[in-house]
Amino acid sequence: MKKTFLVLLFCCVEVFAQQDAQFTQYMYNTININPAYAGSRGVMSIFGLYRTQWVGLDGAPETSSFSVNSPVGNNVGLGVSLINDKIGPTSENNLAIDFSYTIPASETAKLSFGIKASGNLFNLDPNKLTPEDQGDPQFQNFRNKFTPNIGAGIYWHTDVAYVGLSVPNFIQTEYYNDNDVAIYEDQINYYIIAGYVFDVGRYETVKFKPAILIKMVEGSPLQVDASANFMFSEKFLIGVSYRWSASVSALAGFQITDSIYLGYAYDLETTRLVNYNSGSHEIFLRFEFVSS
Repeated sequence: MKKTFLVLLFCCVEVFAQQDAQFTQYMYNTININPAYAGSRGVMSIFGLYRTQWVGLDGAPETSSFSVNSPVGNNVGLGVSLINDKIGPTSENNLAIDFSYTIPASETAKLSFGIKASGNLFNLDPNKLTPEDQGDPQFQNFRNKFTPNIGAGIYWHTDVAYVGLSVPNFIQTEYYNDNDVAIYEDQINYYIIAGYVFDVGRYETVKFKPAILIKMVEGSPLQVDASANFMFSEKFLIGVSYRWSASVSALAGFQITDSIYLGYAYDLETTRLVNYNSGSHEIFLRFEFVSS
């Protein structure tokens, strides 16, 4: 029997509440959830990520992300990002432009404020529904549905610590069938992110980098991601991550050159879904214009 869990889930409920795309390596992909992050690294940063979730399960999420952000002028940061997210018979493309403004918070800390303007293109492919639903008129009018949105965030950071609070989308979007019943919703997502870098050992060649991401969505359980990573000689990183009541992950990273960083994560479910898939894979590449 084919594993059509997600497609069946979509077709059997009147309201499908969609959260933002999730990432295990959120500490490197902060621009997608917090516009105040734009330009905070002090150099132009180009980032590309691919994630395939619940491998072996038909209709499972598949996400691609690409972003560029950079400081421009005094205290200003700009960024642009594109996310393609596929789940079952649906596909979404989200294009966002981020603006940030940074002020000194102390001798060592900065406080950034950000605004995100985005547009979302939503598609539902009836050919990917179960055969009995493919001809249903209520599923025929959801191609290239465009919706604008706006979000905001704040981001406090030093060389070794950061804390952010953000709402990427303030507008809750609903898609209706012919009976004015919402069959698909983009919910408002609230994020808190934080991290710190500790020097370990006498010669500071080992660094301990814990991080946490808290995600709140109305109608869904609180999602907490906690990670613990160790970096060796600023070149190699290894760590673990735990998503509360959902999955456990292994992470690895390689600083290939001063400009290029490669990261990988493997997620293993801790729910009953573990019986229907072989885990999730996430890989990213970051290139930064670092001066020599």
